[in-house]
Amino acid sequence: MLKPASHTDKFIVEFDAAIEAHMNWTRRILRCAVLHTPPGDDVMSPIAHMLCQFGHWFRLNTERFEELDSESVPQVEMLHQSMHDAMRSICKDVMKGSAGLEADLEKFERSQSELLTLLARLKTLCISNAVRHDPLTGLPLRHGIERDYALCMKDARRNHTRVYVVLIDVDHFKRINDEYGHPAGDLALQQLANTLKSVLRDNEPLYRFGGEEFLWLMRCDSAMEAEKSASRLVSTIRETPIDGLLIPMTVTLGLAQAGELEELSSAIKRADVALYQGKMDGRDRFVIAS
Repeated sequence: MLKPASHTDKFIVEFDAAIEAHMNWTRRILRCAVLHTPPGDDVMSPIAHMLCQFGHWFRLNTERFEELDSESVPQVEMLHQSMHDAMRSICKDVMKGSAGLEADLEKFERSQSELLTLLARLKTLCISNAVRHDPLTGLPLRHGIERDYALCMKDARRNHTRVYVVLIDVDHFKRINDEYGHPAGDLALQQLANTLKSVLRDNEPLYRFGGEEFLWLMRCDSAMEAEKSASRLVSTIRETPIDGLLIPMTVTLGLAQAGELEELSSAIKRADVALYQGKMDGRDRFVIAS
């Protein structure tokens, strides 16, 4: 799961600092070339790419980069190591008092240029993804629902399973805000999102759909399994008061089993009707659309 905006801001600052550290590393290389100053282990060691500040930071954040673009991670590692290998060869020659090889210099320049281009793209991707996520809960917003729905439906057809579009709405949310203040409302939404993420399976997409409403793409084998999952979720929320405030919270769910060729918008409308029916029937329950 990608991080909320506050975490992303911190990550971008660290990203920029790591790139600046890389640029400082290249400045030390220049001093080695001009003044024959020993450049240090993060240049001369065979594992220099693991010792330098950028390499260390990138390894600590590999999981984050894999979430952004898993194919780019080995590319960054390869280019970074290639750059170090070329520069180590050049510095060895310089420290011996001879000129470095042009082929090594070209390898260094090419690797560094490709690395910086790739890192710039990853930074842009990180910022773009942050815009597509809710800063309060860290959940994705509506961007990408159509794509995820299509993938879920394709998988369901292949495995002969079912997809339910589920709308989840916090009961009497306005009352929580009015009686306990908006910070309590924010805490309620954060806790609900965390509870949903802990209960739902990893292959079931979850979104903040708007306000106090969430959308869940449920995968299951049967109508009975869908009912059990919905009932378990309603009970879990009911039994989990808001942290530190002991404020009870309940939710109402509207479920619609997606037809084989049904568009997402149609399934959402049916789930919304079921949600409304659940509200009319007293809340703190789930209703499955007919």
